[in-house]
Amino acid sequence: MQSTLYKGFELFIIFVLVPISFVLNYSPWIKLGIGFIGFTYVIYVLLKIEKLKFKLSKQIDWKTFWKSTILKLFIIGIITTVFVWITDKTQLFNVLLNKPIKWLFILFVYSFFSVYPQELIYRTFFFKRYRPLFKNTGLLIFINAILFSLAHLLFNSGLVLFLTFLGGALFALTFKKTESTLLVSIEHAIYGCWLFTVGMGSMLGFPT
Repeated sequence: MQSTLYKGFELFIIFVLVPISFVLNYSPWIKLGIGFIGFTYVIYVLLKIEKLKFKLSKQIDWKTFWKSTILKLFIIGIITTVFVWITDKTQLFNVLLNKPIKWLFILFVYSFFSVYPQELIYRTFFFKRYRPLFKNTGLLIFINAILFSLAHLLFNSGLVLFLTFLGGALFALTFKKTESTLLVSIEHAIYGCWLFTVGMGSMLGFPT
């Protein structure tokens, strides 16, 4: 399970073949089963093969993380607010203003049951497992962003693919700097929750 050839096939199946297959029209129960088996395999490899220990590092630079994240959120906030205002102003903060309880519930479910598993797979597992396959760090980050974008093919939207590529690059950079699943999950949750809040949720599969 540690050979370069094995890891190459593993990467292709998990990060290319499975996401593309989810675009095809077949039973959602089979898709759910494939997803469950895949996630179980990822956790098994992390714990048993890569010997990863899930623990909170005492060396996390929280001050730098929050400064960087808030700055990026500010920039993202301006751009997305203008985008929603121009494209469909009726959606601007629509769920927050009209369905605040639903808004809070979805943010909670999304942050804990969607974001964290995604970051375990696309950052923690990917970097721990495949970093040795890439001699160039820039290429590693680029491929990670491409594959993260590929996971969103099912939304059938060029804009979603573009946004998730940018998001994937940001999260990959954060993980490279911090080596922290927690920090990259917090960052992912913040940006994702903002997109839902500002009025771009339906495009990204959020219930509205």
